[in-house]
Amino acid sequence: MILMKIVLLEGLGVSDEVIERHAAKLKEMGHSFFTCEKDPAPQAQLVNSRDADVIMLANMPLDVSVIREAKALKLIDVAFTGVDHIPVEEAQKKGITVVNASGYATEAVAELCVSFMIQLLRKVDQTQRRCRKGGTKDGLIGHLLYGKTVGIIGAGAIGRRTAELCRAFGCTVIAYNRSRIPEDIGMEQVAMEELLGRSDIISVHCPLTAETKGMIGGEELKLLKKQAILINTARGAVVDSRALAQALEKGEIAGAACDVFENEPPLLSDHPLLHSPNTIVTPHIAFASVESLEQRAEIAFDNLYSWLEAGQENQAVSQS
Repeated sequence: MILMKIVLLEGLGVSDEVIERHAAKLKEMGHSFFTCEKDPAPQAQLVNSRDADVIMLANMPLDVSVIREAKALKLIDVAFTGVDHIPVEEAQKKGITVVNASGYATEAVAELCVSFMIQLLRKVDQTQRRCRKGGTKDGLIGHLLYGKTVGIIGAGAIGRRTAELCRAFGCTVIAYNRSRIPEDIGMEQVAMEELLGRSDIISVHCPLTAETKGMIGGEELKLLKKQAILINTARGAVVDSRALAQALEKGEIAGAACDVFENEPPLLSDHPLLHSPNTIVTPHIAFASVESLEQRAEIAFDNLYSWLEAGQENQAVSQS
């Protein structure tokens, strides 16, 4: 067996004991394992990765110079579902395997989506601010989630789980997906235009690709009902932030919740969605629960062990 130098470029949000347990196992297998403080600067990434056979990271954007200059690199083990922050095409050209941690955040993201729906429908932000000022709920009576039509954009694992929770609340669920959705999972598959026009709530769960970038812009937002709300926990660039903020400012839709943006938070203070009305903004928290982060670490290390034990055969990138 070829001995490998494995470098973890950033923390995984789990206890030191978890990392130490896996480090000890890798050492027993004869490999070396190193951890680094997170540093997104390209030069720091390059220095940390230069002699590595394997690098592990979460959602820190990986600079393309690492792919070009890290001559020993054979595997990029991504402890995250999406890989749009990784230069995948460059890696594939050099025969470098890229694997991701699909599935760890399904429950966490789906639960937060439903929370966003209820908070917006019941005007939680407005009423709690009024309560703090000694006011009442007068004029701020909200709506039930029960009976609403929820449109799911992207019927992968997270989209399907969100749909299941919505059905438990008594919602009708429709979905847009590029591939055919099995008929037995309780979602009516419709065209995008129909979904936008029929839905009371739209929840975005598709990956960011060349086809989905800017998929929901000004023209698409005009198709929404005035009382509709939009939830985005997928990728920020799928939705045109400026167009969404303008629709909210004009009262063309009722509300939005965004956990993702064009760039990872912290956001610049003039970002349009930080100032739009009836908008919940969170700094990319949907995936982040204690339970999910622990599961994410286990999936990432399991991917590493599988690759090592398979004799370093190339594996396809998997996303869900």
